[in-house]
Amino acid sequence: MDYRFEASRKEVSTFTNQELRDNFLIERIFSADQINLTYSIYDRMIIGGAMPVAKTLHLPNPEKLRATYFLERRELGIINVGGKGTITADGVAFSIDKLGAVYVGRGTKEVSFSSDSSENPALFYLLSSPAHANYPCAKLDKEQVQTVVLGTLETSNHRTIYKYIHNEGIQSCQLVMGLTILEPGSIWNTMPAHVHDRRMEAYLYFDVTPGHAVLHLMGETTETKHMWVHNHQAIISPPWSIHSGAGTKNYSFIWGMAGENKDYTDMDFAEISDLR
Repeated sequence: MDYRFEASRKEVSTFTNQELRDNFLIERIFSADQINLTYSIYDRMIIGGAMPVAKTLHLPNPEKLRATYFLERRELGIINVGGKGTITADGVAFSIDKLGAVYVGRGTKEVSFSSDSSENPALFYLLSSPAHANYPCAKLDKEQVQTVVLGTLETSNHRTIYKYIHNEGIQSCQLVMGLTILEPGSIWNTMPAHVHDRRMEAYLYFDVTPGHAVLHLMGETTETKHMWVHNHQAIISPPWSIHSGAGTKNYSFIWGMAGENKDYTDMDFAEISDLR
């Protein structure tokens, strides 16, 4: 498990592009027959991916957690961005297609991941945050998800937001999770940009067409920075940072948050005219 420490807004304002990437970009989420995990000090979020191809993968218990098992003091959200697969939590199997989600609650001791086909393996994106209460495991298919349509083609940000783990959806202790799909012709996500000092956020960019990329913006409103992000790469976004981006073509991304509250609308917007 990789480990990422915090960086202050003052430090980040002086970072080179490589320093930004070293601190906030997770370049490899999915590796064949492996589980990759990155521990962020921001709200103690763990970001990772499981890609079972030829075998079943089991959620490890990294030494850094100092726990009896991974979910002893944690909860876990999972969204599949690949082929059909199965998540098994303490003997209960949840089969999900692409864009299906599973929530695994605190106290679950054994979690495993498998694919229906090695030719089209599942790609399970993982987000885990500390939890102080138990909530039951649950599954949600894309067709059952609450959606919101935002933006317009004229402003290049026509998109559909799918809310999976939130106050009106799958219940959790503090994890909030969903995804956004941009319509053809739209490239901007989360614009106008916003911050929420009360919780961190992580992005996974997916369905980025080969040969295309997303220009991810971060930093304070008056000290913005950028990184080029490619398919199946993730961004750690500090609570004090904006998180927005524009692609060279439409794309999709998974967003996930943890911190002070679970209110999806808890955002402090930045005026476009104030961006620097």
